[in-house]
Amino acid sequence: MHKKGFIFDLDGVIVDTAKYHFLAWKKLARSIGVDFTEVQNEQLKGVSRVRSLEKILEWGNKTLSEDEFTKLMGMKNQDYLSYIDKMDDSEILPDVSQTLDYLINQEQAIALGSASKNATPILKKVNLFAKFEAIVDGNDVSKAKPDPEVFLIGAKLLGMNPEDCTVFEDSVAGIQAANTANMISIGIGEQSVLHEADYVFNDFTEMSSEFLEGIISGTINKK
Repeated sequence: MHKKGFIFDLDGVIVDTAKYHFLAWKKLARSIGVDFTEVQNEQLKGVSRVRSLEKILEWGNKTLSEDEFTKLMGMKNQDYLSYIDKMDDSEILPDVSQTLDYLINQEQAIALGSASKNATPILKKVNLFAKFEAIVDGNDVSKAKPDPEVFLIGAKLLGMNPEDCTVFEDSVAGIQAANTANMISIGIGEQSVLHEADYVFNDFTEMSSEFLEGIISGTINKK
């Protein structure tokens, strides 16, 4: 059996927590008199909390003291946590569980590589925590995607060479990070957005076991 490493992003790949980030940021922005659109919200995906709040302030042409800034970030996180506290396994995106089970049955190595600092509680809420050999999240990295740090740490924890790893990502920054790490990059989402990825699928329902078997056996490679 060819053993390969498979690294999954969390938000937008395994579960759709992006909608909860959107709701929490929207509430925060309104509290300081700023409004932003879903199109602008795309710029907040896969971005740190600090940078996200900086962007919102730029959009509204607002400035805050350091204390207010820190306080607002804390409030946003509390709102977000109150949303994810109600999550269960009904929130797992289509065919993610089947894909994980297929890879486990094929004795492949599986890791999580996410910017989220709440990755572990979310995986526990949706009953997927036990399926991952390694979890690398926002608490473990100093450099955000598109820096490949999160994926390189994931590969190391799995005991795999980067070139033997495949990454599933829904953000442009994540795809760029996977490419920089010399890993096969698989975009989950729209081709027009994720065109830098080696392969793109709308979701896991479009990904066949033959495709995954091709990666495992080495007949499907980085483009």
